[in-house]
Amino acid sequence: MIEFDTVSKSFWTGVQRKVILDRVSFRVELGRSLGVLAPNGTGKTTLIKMMAGLEKPDEGEVRRHCKVSFPLGFMGGVITKHSARENARYIAQLYALDPDYVEAFCRWLCGLEEYFDQPIGTYSSGMRARFTFALMLALDFDVYLIDEGMPSSTDAEFNRKAGEILRERLRTTTLVIVSHQPQVLEKFAVQAAVLLDGKLHMFDTLEEARQLYDYQTEG
Repeated sequence: MIEFDTVSKSFWTGVQRKVILDRVSFRVELGRSLGVLAPNGTGKTTLIKMMAGLEKPDEGEVRRHCKVSFPLGFMGGVITKHSARENARYIAQLYALDPDYVEAFCRWLCGLEEYFDQPIGTYSSGMRARFTFALMLALDFDVYLIDEGMPSSTDAEFNRKAGEILRERLRTTTLVIVSHQPQVLEKFAVQAAVLLDGKLHMFDTLEEARQLYDYQTEG
């Protein structure tokens, strides 16, 4: 379970203070994947980073009672001057996993061929996305965090394999996915929420959340 207890978070933009969360309390229960709808610029990425422990609240407390992934697409733990092979093996050791397994899994899922042994700094954005998603799925987490949906890839085989693995993984794990597009959440979210004006409005279904989201964004 991930629990936010009266959490507040804001940033100074140089012009005004941008409120992301204003004394917000909620829980992400294991087994109930959560989709969060939020317009661009309202704090989706900050919310995900707080769940992962990469951002701290200004007030309140975020408690993690389970193993939570890094956000999909987060490159902070990846060293760009090293190859995907070197990064996969290094991060496997950090999580006390078999480096041979993590390397083999990432090689198979990424489909990067000879580029797997070249520095990540030379990769295109699509190649980086494929590697970070493969790395996230290779590790053992209770909750997986995804910011703005599946990685953007023109590789149909990667999209197919990654989608199948994620659906299979969701039988025993939980997903938190944030997006400004309701259709991104449809395949995975069991319950949903809307982030607006520093408040997180929780709903039992995506359809209920979508009604509020559409009303606020279209108005």
